[in-house]
Amino acid sequence: MVRTALFNWAYARHTGGTFVFRIEDTDAARDSEESYHQLLDSLRWLGLTWDEGPEVGGPHGPYRQSERMDIYKDVAAKLVAGGYAYHCYCTPEELEEQREAQRAANTTPGYNGRCRELSADDVAAFEAAGRKAAVRFRMPGTDHTWNDLVRGELSFAAEHVPDYVLVRATGEPLYTLVNPTDDALMGITHVLRGEDLLSSTPRQLALHAALAAVGVGSGVMPQFGHLPYVMGEGNKKLSKRDPESSLLMYRTEGFLPEGLLNYLALLGWSIGDDNEFFSMEEMAKAFEVTRVSANPARFDLKKCTAINGDWIRAITEEDLGNRILPYLISDGFLPEVPTAAQKQVLAAAIPLVQSRMETLRQGAAMLGFLFAKDAGIESDVTAGMAAFKIDESEVANLNDDTDAVLAAAASALENLSDWSTAAIEATLREALIDGLGLKPKFAFGPVRLATAGRRVSPPLFESLELLGRERSLSRIRAGIRF
Repeated sequence: MVRTALFNWAYARHTGGTFVFRIEDTDAARDSEESYHQLLDSLRWLGLTWDEGPEVGGPHGPYRQSERMDIYKDVAAKLVAGGYAYHCYCTPEELEEQREAQRAANTTPGYNGRCRELSADDVAAFEAAGRKAAVRFRMPGTDHTWNDLVRGELSFAAEHVPDYVLVRATGEPLYTLVNPTDDALMGITHVLRGEDLLSSTPRQLALHAALAAVGVGSGVMPQFGHLPYVMGEGNKKLSKRDPESSLLMYRTEGFLPEGLLNYLALLGWSIGDDNEFFSMEEMAKAFEVTRVSANPARFDLKKCTAINGDWIRAITEEDLGNRILPYLISDGFLPEVPTAAQKQVLAAAIPLVQSRMETLRQGAAMLGFLFAKDAGIESDVTAGMAAFKIDESEVANLNDDTDAVLAAAASALENLSDWSTAAIEATLREALIDGLGLKPKFAFGPVRLATAGRRVSPPLFESLELLGRERSLSRIRAGIRF
């Protein structure tokens, strides 16, 4: 859904057109107010602003299909009155019998037209029997050819496009009616959509012609472009059930909207010159629908993550700090309203991790130790915050010299008057490398684990300066016991 919205947004921005956002919520069992607001929130987070649609308004509202039911009912009645649609009384069992007979005869599947020309007596008999009628569109019986914006000229033979249902016998309008109706009434000129909808295009072309004939809409025939499938693991079409399809996952893990959209733009489109890093403004300026490939695109989460990392390195340190802050709060490392001192530490720490992270959550995990409260330390600010702890899985990888290393580090640092990065580094090198004869890996690993809780962290000496003398020494001493 997001990639389709992105390509439509870019096309509208590139051509100076209007990006219309419409909510397809006619399925009451599947759609809810919660899903509606989640959808709006998702597009806002991505930055895909719309010119017409919910909360923005426009001349063709309402923009929620659930609020347009009277319109669809009226349009269906006009199509029946004009002879472009008819009432179909076939039951599900009868329709299945038709399909079985077609399979047995190896003929083209589809509705056989049984109710196309019912007499008044036939209708009366069906209604007397209590049957409810669906509304079925009467296909004109001609071949359909159109110039697809992505795939060029395409044709469907009439025999492969049988009459189809517009309104169920329950009175529920289907996608086959509501979307073309909305396109006609809203003056939609261009539609970029998924390849899975390609086979419905001949139906919609015929319906648009019928809508124009009965006076619905402006008579403008939209141009369609069908975007390639996105393939996942095992070269299978990516489905809504695949984790990679979940926008919530990317937000939870801390992807930037810029990074996610940048990668999605590459799934079937190229800005040219082998350039894979660009802003949405640059995409909109360069977007030519002729550059959209008709071939399936493959989703690569590693590449998506790498591009997100490029974006993290491209934004300013201040911007990155503001974006990491909510993750530090949600993970319990900072209070809902951080103090000025905590924000100052965060600002100083950002340069230490910006080049090392690919997602905001990774950054928050790297920096959390700077804000976690130590055992026995409690205040109004630290109440409710996550407590510092050492990753036990890392402890098993330490050697027998750990206690001696930490004792020597604590002894050397407690006499240090200048608590600065350079002084801390010089002191620890002298005590652990020169004094104990250890290689840097074995000298600094235990100190890093004792103070940061993990062996992968921001640069050690800078981290100790930010952590401060008291907390650093407290953690090193406490670490002797692990």
